[in-house]
Amino acid sequence: MAYTIDKYSTGQLTVIEDGTVDQTTDLKLVGKNYAGYGEIQNENFVYLLENFAGSASPPRAIAGQLWFDTGNSKLKFYDGFQWRTSGGAEVNTNTPTGLKEGDLWWNGQQLKVYDGTNFVLIGPQAAGAGQTQIVSRTVNNNQGGSNNIITAVVNDEVVFTISSNEFTIDSTDAENAISGFDRIRQGITLKNTLAANSGVTSGDWRLWGTASNSDKLEGKTASDFVTSAGASFSNLASFADAGLQIGDSGDFALSVESLTTNAVIANNVGTQIVINVKDDGGIIRNPIRFFSDSVNPGFDTGTNVRSVTLGEDDRRWERVYANEFDGLALTAKALKDVGTQVEYLPALTAGINTVALRDGLGDIYANVFQGIASEAKYADLAEKYTTDADYPVGTVMAVATQGTAEARSANRGSIAIGVVSAEPAYLMNSEAEGQAIGLKGRVPVRVVGTVNKGDAVYVDDNGCASTAINGGCLVGIALESNSSEEEKLVECVLKV
Repeated sequence: MAYTIDKYSTGQLTVIEDGTVDQTTDLKLVGKNYAGYGEIQNENFVYLLENFAGSASPPRAIAGQLWFDTGNSKLKFYDGFQWRTSGGAEVNTNTPTGLKEGDLWWNGQQLKVYDGTNFVLIGPQAAGAGQTQIVSRTVNNNQGGSNNIITAVVNDEVVFTISSNEFTIDSTDAENAISGFDRIRQGITLKNTLAANSGVTSGDWRLWGTASNSDKLEGKTASDFVTSAGASFSNLASFADAGLQIGDSGDFALSVESLTTNAVIANNVGTQIVINVKDDGGIIRNPIRFFSDSVNPGFDTGTNVRSVTLGEDDRRWERVYANEFDGLALTAKALKDVGTQVEYLPALTAGINTVALRDGLGDIYANVFQGIASEAKYADLAEKYTTDADYPVGTVMAVATQGTAEARSANRGSIAIGVVSAEPAYLMNSEAEGQAIGLKGRVPVRVVGTVNKGDAVYVDDNGCASTAINGGCLVGIALESNSSEEEKLVECVLKV
């Protein structure tokens, strides 16, 4: 009875009749009752053991069959259409076909990998006749050691190197030397950047593009240049009489006046020159401005004119000339009557043509004092007291029972002595240390809670007053109404 031979995939391979040998495959398949089957079966085992080793491929291969190609010493498998290398790369000067994604191909010069559509070069790279690629190499240094670097090679010429440290190449070994290099710098080193040139590259070798920073420019170190962060010269810089100009339109100029030795600071576009300087707190202030026809105090912010002092107590101007003086003079050597041209000298006695001064006791001398004081600019009578802190205007004050200060902010249960004054009409002990405490008159008072005009306000906490009677003493009578519950200043008549 004939054998039906199936493949592993269950598909039928062939039918072997009794007493015959089937040669459908490269293995001989023996039918029933065939004499001499022993030799055939043993040869089949040998073929399997050696994977059909030979220089020619098995002629009747089936998918999955192995063949050891002795001509190329490679193990190959049959994929149902062609023999393919199992492991390693396909070796062929012609582009192979039928490869799968990930298969390698060596064409005798370069190794490529198949991505399913195209062959992608693995290496070595080649452009033109010479080597063109990035190459890792080990270079011996002149200290007897070695360093690993990366070289950029174009047509067998090293263009630049990359190194993690700096060293000098051992040039005694010709194979170790690199043309155009003697000292490899940390980072990128261009060809012809030789140690003898102090790191300056000779010839046309350059790094082209935008650099965010640089140690040198035209051989000069960064410290030789003026920068916005530190504008300084190590040596005196000289300019011609034309000087220098600053601004897009040459707005600001420093120069020497033509045909003279006069130094000129000029604003060639605008109408003023502004001087700015930092105060003790580090805030930039504008103390003075120069116009074409005036010299004025500067501005704090916006249009708020700065309060500027001309000179100081221990640094006075020797003499000031002016056709007119419009302002308040705190001190003067003499006063002159414009009409009579009489000079009035300061004096401590009641002499003629003198201005009355206080003596060491604060007394003023006059033969006769005539006149009536009909009004005062401010509203309250105040006296200076030392305080334990700097309190805002309107703070209700009490005697400080502890420490060296004379007054502190009042709380419930305190006896109020007055309120911190804004602008006292009469200030006693004006030269003493401390704050002006209003004792009588009308002053703004810090009040919490609603208040109506005519309400009495009493001592509350934290230097404030309120209409609530909390055991605190009377501070004053409100002269205005305010419905806000928050703290605010309310004009009051003092009753302390």
